Amino acid sequence: MSNLTPDAQLDLRGTPCPINFVRTKLRLEKMAPGSLLEVWLDAGEPMEQVPDSLKMEGYRIEQIEDHTDFFALKIRRPDQIAESEL
Repeated sequence: MSNLTPDAQLDLRGTPCPINFVRTKLRLEKMAPGSLLEVWLDAGEPMEQVPDSLKMEGYRIEQIEDHTDFFALKIRRPDQIAESEL
């Protein structure tokens, strides 16, 4: 089983879409491959959009926890992220 202790945490409660996705992606890009980021998001549009957008970018959602006032996502930065070269 994977270690689910986050290497970093990002509180994006109150942050609108798509800014919350952009900030999450930028933070993940600064982390070492294999690192785990915990992101706190509001219910509603952030939870509808951010996890799917991250998956499309090649990130793995390890866990989603439903807290009373927010959701906590644990996202793993892969060893390599595919980048299109045009």
